[in-house]
Amino acid sequence: MSYELFIAKRYFRSKRRTGFISLINYFSIAGVMIGVAALVIVLSVMNGFETEVRSRIIGFDSHIRFRSFHDRGLQNFQSIQDDLGKYEHVAAISPYIYNKGLIINGPNKDAVIVKGVDPETVVDVSDIEKNIVWGEFDLDTVEIANEKPLPGIVLGKSLALRLDVQLGDKIHIGSFSSKTNFFMPQQPLMKAFIVNGLFETGLFEFDSNFGYISIECAQQLLRMDKDAVSGLEIMLDRMELDLVTSIADQMSEKYGYPYVAETWYERNKNLFSWMQIEKWAAFIILSLIIMVAAFNIISTMIMVVMEKKKEIGILKSIGAENSSVMRIFVMQGLISGLIGTFLGSLVGFVLCWSQYKYEWFELPGDIYFISSLPIEIQAMDFMLIAIAAILLSFLATLYPSWKASKLDPVQAIRYE
Repeated sequence: MSYELFIAKRYFRSKRRTGFISLINYFSIAGVMIGVAALVIVLSVMNGFETEVRSRIIGFDSHIRFRSFHDRGLQNFQSIQDDLGKYEHVAAISPYIYNKGLIINGPNKDAVIVKGVDPETVVDVSDIEKNIVWGEFDLDTVEIANEKPLPGIVLGKSLALRLDVQLGDKIHIGSFSSKTNFFMPQQPLMKAFIVNGLFETGLFEFDSNFGYISIECAQQLLRMDKDAVSGLEIMLDRMELDLVTSIADQMSEKYGYPYVAETWYERNKNLFSWMQIEKWAAFIILSLIIMVAAFNIISTMIMVVMEKKKEIGILKSIGAENSSVMRIFVMQGLISGLIGTFLGSLVGFVLCWSQYKYEWFELPGDIYFISSLPIEIQAMDFMLIAIAAILLSFLATLYPSWKASKLDPVQAIRYE
């Protein structure tokens, strides 16, 4: 142990001539602790929300979506599906058809995004069955007394509430063919469906806009060939973004224009970019708490230097260099910062772990899409917070330590 560190520890533990200095020192440690704990908790909560949103998006939309540019559709999709299924890490593939349309329930009308799916394979690339809140995920034809059988449809809960739709209601979907254009106008096709289920993902964009029908009904509604779909949804056996991006790039490179493989992140890039911006904004704002504590460290160190003038003079008179004196007070200030950082990290970790384990902080289900506050503790966040807190504490020690190193030993001893 260097003598600078030894003296710094002695100064830190020694009783002050005035208790006011000790009080400010405790306040500075408490300030660093509160700032670090707040950062750990807030960033862990934001990580938890991001993970929940990512999980629900992937559960609705799969890891990779293989389609053509301008959504012109895939012809002979079965051969493409068989080829894509040979890629390493590909766990499941399901065809889909997307198109916008009009949904009608008596006097109520609204826009809808119709998603045609294969009921047998869509459950392997999405969590649609888990998201059913009323009824069941049944797209099969329903027998109706005194009427011809009608195909089933599953609607988002928010969309159904907006249209006043109940289970078993008959609704109509109208949609233009994908082949319709200005020079070849066509009448929109209208098709009746029976509502067999309602789903809720917790994400408003999905719950208020989407309806599931069978892929055969979607082909009829859009006048598409039986071997044509909008694209293929692909689920991998792992969800790491680097792996998903690598496989999507391989698919895009192999097939080239007019085909493209999009990852879940590319389809929702703006959303996750905003979440990262919010996370950094929270980090900067809460760092101000640590900065206020750093000013307390400055005040404490200045008063300690004034109190220790005689000791500084003696040290310099027996040969201590200016740099050694400066290091003594830098180390003393850093001890306060390190203690505050350690205690704050410990408090933040314990609170986050207890919420993760016991879910003691619940959220109202009618407002949020989850029942309790989500938590995800990331080691990188702990490191970043600790480095920021220690760096601010270090910067706070520089001016008082520099002033201590510049004291004239003769003057310091003479007036003590």
